[in-house]
Amino acid sequence: MIHATRHPAASASPNGAVDAPVLMAVDHATKYYKTQTGAVHALEDLSLQIREGEFVCILGPSGCGKSTLLWAMSGLHDLTSGQVVLHGAPVTAPRPEIGMIFQDANLLPWRNLWQNIMFPFEIKKLDPKPFEPRIHQLLKEVGLAGFEKKMPRELSGGMQQRASIVRCLSYDPGVILMDEPFGALDAFTRDEMNLLIQRLWMDTGKTIIFVTHNVSEAIFLADQVVVLTPRPGRLAHIFPIDLPRPRTVEMTFEPDFIHLVREIKMTIETGRYAPLAKVGRAAAQG
Repeated sequence: MIHATRHPAASASPNGAVDAPVLMAVDHATKYYKTQTGAVHALEDLSLQIREGEFVCILGPSGCGKSTLLWAMSGLHDLTSGQVVLHGAPVTAPRPEIGMIFQDANLLPWRNLWQNIMFPFEIKKLDPKPFEPRIHQLLKEVGLAGFEKKMPRELSGGMQQRASIVRCLSYDPGVILMDEPFGALDAFTRDEMNLLIQRLWMDTGKTIIFVTHNVSEAIFLADQVVVLTPRPGRLAHIFPIDLPRPRTVEMTFEPDFIHLVREIKMTIETGRYAPLAKVGRAAAQG
């Protein structure tokens, strides 16, 4: 049986994130974008703490600032006020310990798979040789061993996204930011990718912050689901998720999982949390 709880200390992570120190903190983040038609208020006074080894999913209505928050965490976009702190130091530019995976795989079409994976090493001026055993193991784990010489056009969408995950993990960043990485995939491939990223996370102990529009995906993956209000994005509620690991697709049909989906969807729609009465097993499954 699945049980959901709302106290931060109750979030159960196989990587020990409950007892881990705070790795990254968002302190009073506010962001205004300047546009030709005026300023856009994307985030307002948002604070959040993420522990080492934790898997955090960020949800909210379209345009609420989810991606803005993630890009601020990456150091690629600055904040109007407030700050993001990693290992006690403000994030003011891209950091080597932060990796990012986007919705599009962004593989360079004139490079084969192996050459695409090597690209971050060229940018960072790192010698890839010490990392090659790790990369070969990652390719094996994601089912891409033997495809090293294939061009992106010869790979399916799911294979391209697997390649982008390997590219991000290749240089061993401690924090991985994922901006709706599976949004363009079909439902079956998306389930496969969620199982894959869960396995990689459990194996590596990385800290992952994952933006998605998919409520079920967030519950399936996360230790904590962070829900933002409509723009400007403020913190509406944090849902600690207490599901056993490894999680299975079958869990998503259980009554307690469906109850969590309903509560989170209501929080997204209203911008505030209000507990919902649980329905019976027969009603939830029917």
